[in-house]
Amino acid sequence: MSAAITRDEVAHLARLARLAVTDDELELFAGQLDVILGSVARVGEVAADDIPPTSHAVPLENVFRPDELRPGLSQEQALSGAPAAEDGRFRVPRILGEEA
Repeated sequence: MSAAITRDEVAHLARLARLAVTDDELELFAGQLDVILGSVARVGEVAADDIPPTSHAVPLENVFRPDELRPGLSQEQALSGAPAAEDGRFRVPRILGEEA
């Protein structure tokens, strides 16, 4: 495992990220980042060459249903529930001015 992250390294990272941190926060963040880096290193140790990389824990398969032609609504049926219809279309209030 690598050496612990230092307070100076945290201060440098804070400057690069343009973060204003206090001296107490530098100490706190140094400890937290050290734990994070240690955890990432442990995960790297577990990964073995004989285990292929995966993006999902279980295999994925297509769950789409097949396309089947089914009867739909006629124009009259679709417009029957509309509050207003005109020339075989839904009539809606104008939302754009004449310039559109």
